[in-house]
Amino acid sequence: MMKSLFAAVFCLLSLPLSAAPFAGASAAAGKAIHDKQCVSCHAAKFGGDGSKIYTRAERRMKSAQQLAQQITTCNANLGNKLFPEDERNIGAHLNQQFYKFK
Repeated sequence: MMKSLFAAVFCLLSLPLSAAPFAGASAAAGKAIHDKQCVSCHAAKFGGDGSKIYTRAERRMKSAQQLAQQITTCNANLGNKLFPEDERNIGAHLNQQFYKFK
């Protein structure tokens, strides 16, 4: 009994690690939020439409986890008051558009 309980818990804890980054999130909803909440700051820092933050050679994001953490950090630092699902949607959009993390 204890072994099967342990196995079930282990499987459940492993699911998020094996799922695609931002699984179940809406890239379309993320784009709308990104365009409203993020673009103006990125454009002010990088010029143009702000997308250079994602396409520059020395970009800092090397994994979906780093991207998710950066989105959370920006949300907190800027006081955007986005919900966790909004952050996941933004991550889905950025991953689909720029990063392509698996």
